[in-house]
Amino acid sequence: MHTYAALDLGTNNCRLLIARAAADGFRVIDAFSRIVRLGEGLSRNGVLSQAAMVRTLAALRICAGKLERRGVTRFRAVATEACRKAQNCAAFIERVAGETGIRLEIITTAEEARLALAGCAPLLDYRNRFALVFDIGGGSTELLWLGLDDGQSPRLLGWQSIPIGVVTLAERHGGMEIAAGVFERMVAEVAAELAPFEAAHELKRCVAEHPVQLLGTSGTVTTVAGVHLELPRYDRARVDGIWLAAEHVTGITNRLAAMSYAERAQHPCIGVDRADLVVAGCAILAAIQRALPLDRLRVADRGVREGVLFDLMREADADLAVGTG
Repeated sequence: MHTYAALDLGTNNCRLLIARAAADGFRVIDAFSRIVRLGEGLSRNGVLSQAAMVRTLAALRICAGKLERRGVTRFRAVATEACRKAQNCAAFIERVAGETGIRLEIITTAEEARLALAGCAPLLDYRNRFALVFDIGGGSTELLWLGLDDGQSPRLLGWQSIPIGVVTLAERHGGMEIAAGVFERMVAEVAAELAPFEAAHELKRCVAEHPVQLLGTSGTVTTVAGVHLELPRYDRARVDGIWLAAEHVTGITNRLAAMSYAERAQHPCIGVDRADLVVAGCAILAAIQRALPLDRLRVADRGVREGVLFDLMREADADLAVGTG
C-alpha cells in the first residue's frame, strides 16, 4: 500500500494532495493549499521576487512536513508557468531542494495540459461528441479540444496554451477597483489569443452541429460556482462536478466585475487573497464562453494534482506487475 503525493506549484497557488489507492480511484488522507503568488511582478520584471520566493518556501516547508509525517512513498512535485518564465528560476529550484528537500520539476505546457485532462477526465460526459476542457491558471490558460467516443479514452484533437492567466491579466489591467470598460478590454485581449484556436477547430460550427461539453477547472470556475450556490464557506463536495447554466455564469461574472474590491474581499467564497484576481479570471471565462456558446458549464475542482496521482498509481501498478513494486 503506497502513500502517494502530488504537489502543484503554480503562478498563484501551492497545492498538495496526499492519497492512498481506492476502488474508485484514490482516497485523500491529507491536503494543503495556499495562495503564494510566486509569479507576482514576473510579467514586469522577468524574475521571481524575493518576497514571493519567501512566501512560497514557507508553504513548501509545510508540504515537506506533511510528506514526512504521512510516510509518502511515491511523490511528484511539478512547477508551471512562473517557473517556466522566470530568469532566476534555476536558483530558486536549487534553494527549494536545499531548504525543503522537495525537488521541483518544471513541466511543459503540453505536460500541464495532459495532467489537467487526466485529473478532470472522470467528469467528461460521453453523451457529447466533443468537449472543450480549460484550465485558467495564474500565468497561462490551457485549452484542450477533445473527441468523445463512448467506451474509449478521449481523443485529443488540439490544444493551446495562451500566455494569459489571472495574475498576468490583473497586473496589466488592475485588479482592485475595475473602471467601466476595463472588464470588456480584458475579455477582448483574451479573445484575440483564443481566435486562432477557435478558427482552427471551427468551434462555433461544432456547437451548432454536435453536442459539446464545456468543462472548466480553476479557482475562477469554482469561485463562480460557490457564489452561485451562495455558500457561507467554500465546500468542494458541493462544487466539484456541478453543472451551471451559461446565463447564470454570465450573470455572476458581470456581477463580480461590477463589485468594489471591498465587496469582493468580503464574499466568503472569494476573500482578500482572491479579491484582486477574480475579475481577471471572470474575463478569461467570459472570453471562453463567447468562443464556445454553450448552454451549460461543468465545474471541476480537480486538475493537475489529480492527474499526477493517477500517473503515480499507474506506475506503481506497472512496477508491481513486473515484480519490482
